[in-house]
Amino acid sequence: MRIRVISSKDDIENLNENEEIVHLAFRPSNTDIFSIVSKCPDIKAFHIPNSYIRTLSKSAKMFLDMQGIDLIEGDVWGHRKDINEYSEISNGIYERINELKKENISDEKIAEKIGRESNLEPDFVKFILKQKQ
Repeated sequence: MRIRVISSKDDIENLNENEEIVHLAFRPSNTDIFSIVSKCPDIKAFHIPNSYIRTLSKSAKMFLDMQGIDLIEGDVWGHRKDINEYSEISNGIYERINELKKENISDEKIAEKIGRESNLEPDFVKFILKQKQ
């Protein structure tokens, strides 16, 4: 899974219309959210740091909810945008999720366990689990 990292409002213009998940490394306005959704009609989720999610307006959250777009709290640890504009979820994460699924572990426990084993937030792991179904 590839996450497009957007570090400023200027990056919105350069988005590929096929983006499905974007990480916002800046505090987005309602206009920014709307612009991204308009530019990327297949978007499934916004990944936003905790401090920025708290400042999103209720109308922006409602808009995303009405569009069926998930709002995931978290950060992309150790990513350098100057090297690559995408952050990737490794196949090892998916393999580990499959192992835990085979052990009949609940999604909630899988999210907690993968969150501890990697730098992914449990909410993001839950999103991955939802996408796999």
